[in-house]
Amino acid sequence: MPELSWQRERLEHNRLARAQRGDEAAFAQLTGPYARELQVHCYRIVGSLQDAEDLLQETLLAAWRSLEQFEGRSSLRAWLYTIATNRCLNALRDGARRPQAVGGDPRSSHPSESFAEISWLQPYPDRLLEGLIDATPGPEARYEAKEAIALAFVSGLQHLAPRQRAVLVLRDVLGFHADEVSDMLGSSPASVNSALQRARTTLEQRLPARRERLSAVPRTEADRDLVIRFADAFERDDIAGVVALLTEDAVVSMPPEPEWHQGRGAVEKFLRHRYLARLPRTWRLLATGANAQPAYAYYLQDGDSRWVRSGIFVVGVRSGGIESITRFPDGGLLSRFGVPERL
Repeated sequence: MPELSWQRERLEHNRLARAQRGDEAAFAQLTGPYARELQVHCYRIVGSLQDAEDLLQETLLAAWRSLEQFEGRSSLRAWLYTIATNRCLNALRDGARRPQAVGGDPRSSHPSESFAEISWLQPYPDRLLEGLIDATPGPEARYEAKEAIALAFVSGLQHLAPRQRAVLVLRDVLGFHADEVSDMLGSSPASVNSALQRARTTLEQRLPARRERLSAVPRTEADRDLVIRFADAFERDDIAGVVALLTEDAVVSMPPEPEWHQGRGAVEKFLRHRYLARLPRTWRLLATGANAQPAYAYYLQDGDSRWVRSGIFVVGVRSGGIESITRFPDGGLLSRFGVPERL
């Protein structure tokens, strides 16, 4: 094993030397293994898949342009995370995004679970998470990878100040040490720890009360069957059947629209009088996965009676019931999920 590690380090050193001399192929080999995790990192901070894709490209371009300045005082991975994090912070400063309050009962037991107030929130395809959500985070991490990609977690992050958001992801998700994070952000360990404590306090107020609810992947065969029954009822426009599968405090939201409905009664009213009434009464659902949660791409009929990809539902499951349904429009987003444009 030590010999294998030495050979790997020597290979990376040789690639780095070639890349610093302008070898683009060597640069691609050097940074390729980190590209997907860097994109997920950007996604957690900015909440948008499309923005994360752009920020990854900016990160790699900045790394290529400044590669000669990399002296190896940190690992290549940490150096790339430094660039990616600061690119995200710059984007957040320029964008000035702020969550907007939406309608709903302020006395709700789970006000934090309205994703509609994060108008830029987008789902993240499970197919791009392969091999990442099972990876072991650093020793300083407090969240498992599946928790830290759930819609509730990513949505909660958007309520933090940009710097607090970056510190919490670097420390509690990725497990970097405070000294490493202070170097990445050009600040002191004391400043990093202070930002981390404030971020933790705010995030705990936004996240579901029970940590296990963050990982909304069905854990049992009964839960998986529940999701299948939900899809079947939805395709048949069986509103009563859909409502019967919901938990008492289930939430339906539809970012970027300011729609948020909590509780079986509110959801049923919405489905009967405001949603299905103004859309075609026939649907087709195709199983996929988003944010390590069950998801369905949905198809509607166009004027020629062809089934056209129109959006995606991300489903949360808890205690034998559907606890959340979050609908996102397509807008080109579903091409990343690998589902066909037409059925």
